[in-house]
Amino acid sequence: MQARHFIACASAVLFLAVACGAFGAHALKAYLTADRLAIWQTAVLYQFIHGLGCLAIGVLLEHKSSRCLKLSGWSMLAGIVLFSGSLYLLALTGVRELGIITPIGGLAFLAAWSLLGLAAMRKVPTS
Repeated sequence: MQARHFIACASAVLFLAVACGAFGAHALKAYLTADRLAIWQTAVLYQFIHGLGCLAIGVLLEHKSSRCLKLSGWSMLAGIVLFSGSLYLLALTGVRELGIITPIGGLAFLAAWSLLGLAAMRKVPTS
């Protein structure tokens, strides 16, 4: 994926985070328990943070093509889908078994941030 694709994905992720946050604060407030609403809010928070991470990776890829950066971006996107996605489903359905997926998303986030750090530490070849 190219830099512009990561930036476009980040834009979509952040748009959806705003929409999900508003949906949770207004539409779901009357239907979810306080516990399940807190789960929804956690999903929104992590989606926001990692959407910004995807945006940063896209911007960095504009300046430095790096396999580590691309892997970081893919891991971040996978983490958003797995972590936040499983929490959204858990909040909506109450099916606790969905919580098994959440830590896999967390591991994807950890991999993404580690790969981003590794990419930052690698020397840029001089011409």
